Amino acid sequence: MAKITASSALARFRVLDLSRVRAGPTCVRQLADFGADVIKIESPPGVDPNEGMGGPRDGPDMQNLHRNKRSMTLNLKLPEAREVFGRLAKTADVVVENYRPDVKYRLGVDFSSLEKLNPRIILASISGFGQDGPYRDRPGFDQIAQGMSGLMGVTGDPGKPMRSGAAIADVAAGLYAALGIMTALLERESSGKGQWVQSSLLHSGIGLLDFQAARYLMKNEVPPQMGNDHPTSMPTSAYQTSDGYINVACSGEGMWKRLCNVLGRKDLLAAAEFKDNEGRSKNRAKLNALLSQSFIGKDSKSWVDSLNEAGVPCGPIYRMDEVFADPQVQHIGAAAEVSHPRLGRSRIVAQPARLSRTPATIATATPEIGEHTQEILQELKYSDKEIAQLKERGAV
Repeated sequence: MAKITASSALARFRVLDLSRVRAGPTCVRQLADFGADVIKIESPPGVDPNEGMGGPRDGPDMQNLHRNKRSMTLNLKLPEAREVFGRLAKTADVVVENYRPDVKYRLGVDFSSLEKLNPRIILASISGFGQDGPYRDRPGFDQIAQGMSGLMGVTGDPGKPMRSGAAIADVAAGLYAALGIMTALLERESSGKGQWVQSSLLHSGIGLLDFQAARYLMKNEVPPQMGNDHPTSMPTSAYQTSDGYINVACSGEGMWKRLCNVLGRKDLLAAAEFKDNEGRSKNRAKLNALLSQSFIGKDSKSWVDSLNEAGVPCGPIYRMDEVFADPQVQHIGAAAEVSHPRLGRSRIVAQPARLSRTPATIATATPEIGEHTQEILQELKYSDKEIAQLKERGAV
């Protein structure tokens, strides 16, 4: 099989990745997938007890998050290692970190210190609650942010808050940071200067709420939990069929009429309580009960085929194995193959953003810890003797 070459889109940029767990690596993955030279900096084995917080190195999470990177080890607690990092920073465009806000200052990887080494450097800091303020020193985790941002307050059935099944606050914080980095790189083309990009799990969770948060800010409405129902547009919900569940998203009078026609429920069209969206939303419990009487009579595929043919948005509710068996999912290439020298060939999640001329590629699997330390030190013009001394002192 021919060697896969990295995308050329961001090949001119070097990124130093000091992040761990999920939010930071999600950010850096966006850059790595489009060809940036990403150097994942890790502590030498045994130095940092939290190094394994991303899970087993051979596990799905690490392999999915850290593809397309090089790895070097640096014990940043030692001055010799910080000197190496400083030399690296002079060659870099971006540094990404998600330490607790105070740690970066102790290690000398805060923006003020980096800017002195390289005025064009962009530092991206991802935290649980922000770089300042009353909660700055609190540890931040996805589920905590889901609760405090309000996401759990609008998710699930009424009366019992429910977390999302995915780490959406982590992922959103990473994606917002990546967007900030790209904006800063674009701005740097005119100013010639770097800047400090910040995102947090808390603010990113609030950002994801979008219209739900705006309902409160503009109208002082506190949105309740609605289960699978859409909060303002009905009937939009999940309905049980004879062999599972489907989603139906019916907004507007045209779709409502088409839905009733497919179901053979012209009686619903004639009911005054369902004559408009306001009435259907107000009487959602009764409406869902009546619709469920019809949906239970056929299997999911039959309903999905009939409703799509009539122009009513709908779709099955998949388990993960069904997701990747779907022909459209296969067509868009949502799974990507990667070859690992020790683990062999496996599949991971492909980059969702598609570019027509310089698409993302997965050129290399997650590296072994410190796999490229020697190579990178040589690029920085360290002699073999100096490299041996750094290893002897435990700096790398």
